[in-house]
Amino acid sequence: MRAREPDADGYVETDGIKVHYEVYGAAREGAGDRTILLMPTWTIIHARFWKVQIGYLARHFRVVTFDGRGNGRSDRPEGAAAYTNEAYASDALAVLDATGTDRAVVVGLSCGVTWGLHLAADHPDRVAGLIAIAAACGFPIVQERDAFVWDARLDTTDGWAKYNRNHWLEGGYDDFLEFFFAKMFPEPHSTKQIEDCIAWAHETTPQVIADSTAARLGCDGVTCASVEEICGRVRCPVLAIHGTDDQIRPVAISERLVELTGGSLMLLEGSGHGPVGRDPVKINHVIKDFADAVHPRPPVSHTWVRASHRPKKVLYLSSPIGLGHARRDVAIAQALRGHHGDIQVDWLAQHPVTRVLEAAGERVHPASGWLANESRHIEEESGEHDLHVFEAIRRMDEILVNNFMVFDDVVREEHYDLVIGDEAWDVDHFLHENPELKRFGYVWLTDFVGFLPMPDDDDRTRIVTADYNAEMVEHVERHPRLRDRAIFVGNPRDVVPGRFGDDLPEISSWTAQHYDFSGYVTGIDPGSIADRARLRAEVGWRPDERVCVATVGGSGVGSDLLRRVEDTYDAARAAVPDLRMIVVTGPRLDTGVVRPRPGLEVLGFVPDLYRLLAACDLALVQGGLTTTMELAAAGTPFIYVPLRHHFEQNIHVRHRLEQYGAGRCLEYDSLTPDTLARAIADEIGRGTLSRPVEADGADRAAALIADLL
Repeated sequence: MRAREPDADGYVETDGIKVHYEVYGAAREGAGDRTILLMPTWTIIHARFWKVQIGYLARHFRVVTFDGRGNGRSDRPEGAAAYTNEAYASDALAVLDATGTDRAVVVGLSCGVTWGLHLAADHPDRVAGLIAIAAACGFPIVQERDAFVWDARLDTTDGWAKYNRNHWLEGGYDDFLEFFFAKMFPEPHSTKQIEDCIAWAHETTPQVIADSTAARLGCDGVTCASVEEICGRVRCPVLAIHGTDDQIRPVAISERLVELTGGSLMLLEGSGHGPVGRDPVKINHVIKDFADAVHPRPPVSHTWVRASHRPKKVLYLSSPIGLGHARRDVAIAQALRGHHGDIQVDWLAQHPVTRVLEAAGERVHPASGWLANESRHIEEESGEHDLHVFEAIRRMDEILVNNFMVFDDVVREEHYDLVIGDEAWDVDHFLHENPELKRFGYVWLTDFVGFLPMPDDDDRTRIVTADYNAEMVEHVERHPRLRDRAIFVGNPRDVVPGRFGDDLPEISSWTAQHYDFSGYVTGIDPGSIADRARLRAEVGWRPDERVCVATVGGSGVGSDLLRRVEDTYDAARAAVPDLRMIVVTGPRLDTGVVRPRPGLEVLGFVPDLYRLLAACDLALVQGGLTTTMELAAAGTPFIYVPLRHHFEQNIHVRHRLEQYGAGRCLEYDSLTPDTLARAIADEIGRGTLSRPVEADGADRAAALIADLL
């Protein structure tokens, strides 16, 4: 799922070659021609490499992208003559015309810088400014790759000898891709960026890459104009950005570029050739600041409030993947008000969390409307009761960048004394990557620590999972004071045993060193569910009927389990003659996924679902922590069916439930009507737990947070 879909797209044709473009956002009233043109780069990848810039920039500007000829949805012509620098610049001009863009700030990466220079030199009225990132211009600067002739037949394929036409065309393309993109992203923990680029490079062909490279190098009959002469004709403001650890193109290229254009140079210490993907927050800020300078915004009125006149303000971030975070976070916020009655709590949240917040009378910040929906992404990643949640989170990268940038705008424009992030992965990650952005107290909440591989994961997944954990460990240990408080929602014994990965710390001891423990937070007043007979009467159930409630939480991943429940109903009714079954689909599933009939009811979103769970004789649920722990707290027997490949449900949640002696786990693959019916008959009305669930978790969490205010 994209963080933002284009508002318009189309094709433009130059010299018989169709080029695909996309337009994001629209010039707002009074914004004039505040447009940013994001140029393509080397034909080996297409315009998706700008994915973590588009969502943010399109909230402030009109953004235009296009796939360079040879990749994406653009044509793939044959021969070097079709891929000249002039051809790419002509495509850019045609896209500006087709999108009705008079002038734009042009942003290029690597080869795209040369094409942006051509556009700025030949059409100065169309380019308001040029940002050159990791420039790959053809200046006479000796580079490591120059030791090998690109179109010669070499007797080695080691190192930069892989950058060779014959190697690409004779079966070595994949070998080159792995080498090249590892060089492009030399920063540790860049597995996602490398994998993305390799995948995009497979959307074109080695022949196209060979043709486009021949054109850029002046081979196969192509003559390249002097880039130095072109630079001398550029009159717009120029900003060059270059990583000091760029292993594709040396900093000397950008130094020469600014010398010839009169521009300025920004060095990124420790960055490689792909900072748009690896350092997106910094790049996004730099692009916006530059574009604001050359495309001034309309005047805006501001009010500054003296510190003595400011109320204490808290910005609360609650994970939207499941509704349990919302209920416990509301309980913590209410308990925090008991310590500081004058605080103002704003929530940066998205559906379905907003439904819980609105029902509780909480204030949802208007900027929440800019958040890309994480729950929808999770739904799109799921299969039949199957969700490889670690991979789903990895593929959520552009959504997480988009949502962090929304957060960053909010805390820049308004003063907050404290930010509380309940599994706000985007905020925690990018604050550690950009610690200079922290200007508030910061609390991190989570109910599990450590991404863990599933038993059937391959070696690559195990390596990548450990790499993500290693990055998290390094973040926390390098910046130990960035989290003013880290709270584990649970107890030390709830933390899973084992290690984060080979040569990485042991999880439980590391967690004990870096976290405080609040005990579990249900968000439910125990007194409200203590009288089970009263609850049953209030929801309309007879004392003598046995009720089974089936529900799958708030993420929308669970229709397959509910259909299995429907298929089981007749067998379950035969095993438990007085059985009444109630299916709750939640806020993101249509009630039509299950057909009601006598004895089988279907409900949609139930705001106080915990009341049904506390009143019923048996619950049938997924393996989500919140719902299962609500059942544990209520003393209700339950059957849980973890999503396949969901490491949190299968490992972290299961471990915690075993500590409480709660629930019976069934594997989805063994879930036939007969086996499920027998389990329902065995479990309905079973006795209470061996260990009670804490009732004061919200108060304990609030007490840990309160002194930060």
